[in-house]
Amino acid sequence: MEADEEDAVESLKSLGLSEYESKVFIALQRLGVGTARDVYRLTDVPRSQVYGAAETLEERGLVEIQQSKPMEYRPVTLEEAHDRLQERFERKQAVAFDYLEDARDESPRDDEEREDFWTVKGRDTIDARIEELLDEAEDRVVFITTDGSLVNSSIEDRLVNLADEVDVYIMSSDEEFLQRFEDAEGVMCVTTPEKAVREDRGGRFIMVDSDTVLLTVLGDGGAERLEAETAVWSSETSFATVLVQITEGWLGEFIKPD
Repeated sequence: MEADEEDAVESLKSLGLSEYESKVFIALQRLGVGTARDVYRLTDVPRSQVYGAAETLEERGLVEIQQSKPMEYRPVTLEEAHDRLQERFERKQAVAFDYLEDARDESPRDDEEREDFWTVKGRDTIDARIEELLDEAEDRVVFITTDGSLVNSSIEDRLVNLADEVDVYIMSSDEEFLQRFEDAEGVMCVTTPEKAVREDRGGRFIMVDSDTVLLTVLGDGGAERLEAETAVWSSETSFATVLVQITEGWLGEFIKPD
């Protein structure tokens, strides 16, 4: 089976079809109209399983069956299939999230004091979390990085735009990175003292207001060390508050207290 067809089968499975149903449906799209034997010859689906898969596809509104001898199967148009699969997916999604919402509402966590650090892995996921934290800033943001390539344009734009409303401090030993903010009004750039940062594993440190921190570390080395970035973050906990106080003590000469 070609890789593209494998991807199509996996995608159809994610929309609720079984593997055999997916393969039979794809085969019928190629055939236009076909018998169980035709489908069997075109796929690795056992002939005895073609009948059951086709009947289930008929129940889903994806295949029409002509009661002839032998029976013939015809798929609905791709537009009809798209609409029916999408409707089914959205219905199942709604059921799942309605239950999840009920489960969340039953949780006592809102009535308890939480002292949590959360772990986030992968560049895209970490970037998304950083953007969310920056969007919540009300008074101050301190952004430290050892490598400017860790900062994408979306985060850079947020830092620049935030400077209109909050104090923004950007610190790095990467001078090329700091130069990206030379013309950004209100952004305060500081060259990190060399002795202050280990650049072999350190990645990014973000402090938002007086109650939120995020710290990342990089991979062990090699070309993928940046992609192997891992972050821990905490918000509105005593741990975060203590880390903010420690950071303010360390950076006291560069930033003003929140």
